[in-house]
Amino acid sequence: MKRGNLLRVSVILWMAFVWVMLWGTLSIANVIGGLLVAGFLAVLLPLPKVPVEGRAHLLSALRLGVYIFFESIKSTISVAWLAIRPAAPPVTGVLRCRLTIKSDLVLTLWTDIMNNIPGTMVLEIDQVRRIMYVHVLDVSTDKAVADFYRSARLIERLLIDTFERDSEWQPSPWRSGTEEAI
Repeated sequence: MKRGNLLRVSVILWMAFVWVMLWGTLSIANVIGGLLVAGFLAVLLPLPKVPVEGRAHLLSALRLGVYIFFESIKSTISVAWLAIRPAAPPVTGVLRCRLTIKSDLVLTLWTDIMNNIPGTMVLEIDQVRRIMYVHVLDVSTDKAVADFYRSARLIERLLIDTFERDSEWQPSPWRSGTEEAI
């Protein structure tokens, strides 16, 4: 079975599984209904091609996941403290962050990670120049700004180590349109 067909089948099976879980009852009717709805959606709303330009490294992905977990906890505590502390609201700001990420997929992952860390939100993406504009909840001190940049750079480095190692990365053939659609 071709990789594209395998991907289509796995997406349909996953959507059928979610359908059954949403109904809360495992029955033949729910499974068949889920497969029909998933098949209909897969034909009516096909997923776009996503260029994969490297390969994932599990150990680096584990380090990335652990760092994101602890950074999220640290940021949650920091945001909670800013909310309940007996002082004026924090100084907020928009910081510009230039990235060296090559792949649009990895750039999207960086954006998703930053949006899910409490206290930060990506406001604008300059995809061509790889510049991100991020709203940061607390920029009241030079240390707070430096901490944001340190965290953003570390997440970028971990993503590059996980997905874009120079020795393995190559532009996707989809960019030139030479590969069939998935």
